[in-house]
Amino acid sequence: MTSFPERVFSGIQPTGNLHLGNYLGAIVKFVALQKTHECLFCVVDLHAITVPQDPKELRQAIRRIAAAYIASGVDPAKNIIFNQSQIAEHAELAWVFNCVARIGWLNRMTQFKEKAGKDRENASIGLFAYPTLMAADILLYKATHVPVGEDQKQHIELARDIAQKFNNDFAESIADNGHEGGFFPLPAPLIQGPAARVMSLRDGTKKMSKSDPSEFSRINLSDDSDAIAQKVRKAKTDPEPLPADKDGLNGRPEAENLVGIFAALSDSTPEAVLQQFGGAQFSTFKQALIDLAVTQLGPIGAEMRRLEADPGYIDTVLRDGAKRARAIAEPNMAQVKDILGFIR
Repeated sequence: MTSFPERVFSGIQPTGNLHLGNYLGAIVKFVALQKTHECLFCVVDLHAITVPQDPKELRQAIRRIAAAYIASGVDPAKNIIFNQSQIAEHAELAWVFNCVARIGWLNRMTQFKEKAGKDRENASIGLFAYPTLMAADILLYKATHVPVGEDQKQHIELARDIAQKFNNDFAESIADNGHEGGFFPLPAPLIQGPAARVMSLRDGTKKMSKSDPSEFSRINLSDDSDAIAQKVRKAKTDPEPLPADKDGLNGRPEAENLVGIFAALSDSTPEAVLQQFGGAQFSTFKQALIDLAVTQLGPIGAEMRRLEADPGYIDTVLRDGAKRARAIAEPNMAQVKDILGFIR
């Protein structure tokens, strides 16, 4: 297999408000990765329309994700920040991968089953084929690493399967076109950090979600200090004090979630948090968590609001990012067409 330069690609859908789970599970990693890797951070707006969207709200949501990237510390000069729909090659390569991937592979995707629910026959084809577009997003740039949450790991495995099958199916043509050892890399998922999976503040067994009807289930990045404090105070807990060690969190999902959030926001570990707060009542711990969350998230929310008030600047960032992304995408897609035997 050819050795590929390390490149990171990841994206967030512009649906609903970004929350603490998105920040700790994804954006914090983006900020760290930009120090060590060439990175592309995308607003995946083509994925958003797999379910109905209001066009005016979608336009605002695209800008909100871009604002969150920048406000959190992702440098638009050092990294490529863009929205997916500006690069036609995403959809073009997705069609190629629709012809490479097998229906049986997509039928095994658990996220489609969860999102479609019992009304599977009424779900859009886009929702079913979402993973092939995700594979195209990654492989269009020959990305080698993808920071994702546990729930997206299966999609990265599918992207690897698609890349491998393309490399195998067209091995002769790939070699004839001067690409010895395979055209696409096999991307690896990057799953790391103490709070890679942040749970609901109202139910520690469910993932924090933008679609949860309760605003008190999540802390939005756009929340002000008062909202953050109110949501932490109302977060579900149990009557027992915090344990002195991690084993004491077993069977206590809400306590485990709050400790994990504190650890992630303080760049610490659950063990260190429990060493500090073991034996304390939740009222004491929650106040410390409020102070920490307001200190860490308050400036991000304020900067997001400032950036969203200047849509012209955000649109300029996205256009510049799209121009830089296109410089990578166009030649890669042209080579795919050559490999497939298309005339251009």
